[in-house]
Formats: sequence, C-alpha cells, structure tokens
Amino acid sequence: MRIDILTLFPESFAPLNESILKRAQESGKLEINLVNIRDFSKDKHKKCDDYTFGGGAGMLMSVQPIFDAYKSVEKENSYPVFASPSGETLSPKLAKELSKKEHLVFICGHYEGVDARMNELIKPKEISIGDYVLTGGELPTMVIIDCLARFIEGVITADSLNEESFANDMLEYPQYTRPQVFEGLSVPEVLVSGNHQEIAKWRKEQALKKTKENRPDLIKKN
Repeated sequence: MRIDILTLFPESFAPLNESILKRAQESGKLEINLVNIRDFSKDKHKKCDDYTFGGGAGMLMSVQPIFDAYKSVEKENSYPVFASPSGETLSPKLAKELSKKEHLVFICGHYEGVDARMNELIKPKEISIGDYVLTGGELPTMVIIDCLARFIEGVITADSLNEESFANDMLEYPQYTRPQVFEGLSVPEVLVSGNHQEIAKWRKEQALKKTKENRPDLIKKN
C-alpha cells in the first residue's frame, strides 16, 4: 500500500517512522510519502490560508494549494481521506476497508478549517476519530494510518488481531507478565496453571466483565 500525506507540517509525522510502522515500511508492505502543501502555493510568500468570506474567527486553508498538491499524487486508484469531526467515526470495520486500498491520499486540514470547495472537487472520505476538535488534521491522520496499517497482511499476526479489543465487539481481557508478584499483587493463578481450557474460559469471562463495566454499549450491539 502507498500512502501520500498532504500537510503543512511534514515534520509532525516523525512517529510514523518508529516501531511497527517502521518495520512495515522497511519490509515493503507500506510506503508513506509526505507532501508539503506549501510547495504548491501560488502566493509569493507560500501563504496557504486567508480570512473567511462573511467574517468569523480564525484563518481558513485555501483550496488552490490543496487541490494542486492532490493532483500531483493522484492516480486512477487513489482514495482521498480527510480527517474531520463531520466524518464517519473510525472503527475496526472502517480501518479494515481502508487497509484494502492500494493508494490512500490523506489531506490534513489546519487552523479554522478548509475551504469547502476542497470537498466538492476532491470528494474525500471524511473520517472522525471522536467527538472533539483538534488544532489540525495531522494527529487524527496518524491515528487513522496506525489503525489501518495493523490490518495490512503481514504487519500484525492474525492471532493478535483476533484477540484484541473490539475484535468481537468486546474489550480485551487483562494480561500479565513477569514478575509473578509485584507490590503484593499476584498474577491470577489460572494463568500459571498450564490448563489452557481454563485459561481460555477465564479470559472470556474477564473480557465480558470488562466490557460490561467500561463499554456496556458494545454488549447492546449483540
């Protein structure tokens, strides 16, 4: 998969070159390319924002630099994505769908927002990571990329994906590692019993308990 990211702040994406995403890129499963929107501004000062027509607080990103930046990377199989509070909420199902695309182009808004003509001309898939507003689209774009990349074949083991939170509309069960006792707290005996049938039963019970306590809305979906 190739991902192009259109942004005013390319340096914000350094975390994408660490850990699992770094290995995915090194193995050729994922290619990430950063495009500086400022490079496409026709303003002599490389300005990419302006005041909004009709008045209002803040500055708005101009449509021209974004449109030209998008056209510079667009292909027949390109699928544009725009992180926005107005979009569909990110979910494992949506992330899996995105992971099947051959070419994703993420457009990062900033400041007060983006000229609405960007949506009309490029028609990106709008995705929200929650009911709140951030100062720019860089952070939610990284969240979406990190989430979808885990579903690209070979990036994460199938067993990990099948047992993690939300895999079966449930939260993941509690997990433990060494030392077996720390500050007076012990690992549950069943986990060191060697009885895999009982361990599986305990994990299922704990996952259900945790989901009921923390996310009862997931239980109601079933």
